[in-house]
Amino acid sequence: MKNASVNKILLYLIAAVWVANGLFCKVLNLVPRHTDIVAHILGHNFAHPLTILIGCSEVLMAVWVLSGIKARWCAIVQAVIIATMNILEYTLVPDLLLWGHLNIVFAFAFIALILYNEFVLNKTER
Repeated sequence: MKNASVNKILLYLIAAVWVANGLFCKVLNLVPRHTDIVAHILGHNFAHPLTILIGCSEVLMAVWVLSGIKARWCAIVQAVIIATMNILEYTLVPDLLLWGHLNIVFAFAFIALILYNEFVLNKTER
């Protein structure tokens, strides 16, 4: 399979992760643990609306990923957001994470995938 095909498949996979976490887990509240995480980190008073806002932002990230606009900046922003979010969760609420402290390993593997896809597989300057 050519790099361009793998790149396109991975773009769809990356966008799907953002949609799944944003729309299904947070906006539709199919995984209430996400609201609990927000409540513990940002406070209980506005946890639900903030979780929905975060979820909508994640769906918008998927749109940005698929748009190809400033793709390298998009990859960098994704990496920073994922790292920041997971370091905070690892430090503040590891008991609420699906895989506990191991969650950060999956997060950094996802970051590596995003960066590899954009900076190695993507040969076009988008």
